Amino acid sequence: MPNADRAPALRNAGLRVTAPRLATLEVVAEHPHADADSVAHAVRERLGAVSRQAVYDVLHALTEVELLRRVPVAGRSARYELHEHDNHHHLECRVCGRLEDVPCAIGEAPCLLPHDDLGFEIEVAEVVYRGVCAACRDEAATSAAATGASASSTAAAAQLDSPDSSSP
Repeated sequence: MPNADRAPALRNAGLRVTAPRLATLEVVAEHPHADADSVAHAVRERLGAVSRQAVYDVLHALTEVELLRRVPVAGRSARYELHEHDNHHHLECRVCGRLEDVPCAIGEAPCLLPHDDLGFEIEVAEVVYRGVCAACRDEAATSAAATGASASSTAAAAQLDSPDSSSP
């Protein structure tokens, strides 16, 4: 959402235009997938004395009117992004917490339907795919290789030092 659209978006959502709300929208636009503490820190850097609770309240209000989208992340703080109403999902690395947008798996919202909707009219499916990103897999492979090489050289050195390995 461009800067010029933020004040009208707040008004259209029935919210007053305030410096903390504008700053929060700006921070989240610049840092998608930031957690609440990161957003609060950045808003305080821009505006000065704004309490953490005030920023949390702004995040909640902006999420309620769907200007922001709250993305729950397993075992970590929820993340926030501008709500683009574009029906995308997320990939989450369970090692480093990296969160990436991915297009919907199957067309329009809701792109996934339960086997039994139990009488609900389904509007949206929130999907977070969890796994390990390429960078974390590469780092793990490098660490394993280094650990394996270190363990092999340590074992070889120990074998050379043992009395059983000396020649008769």
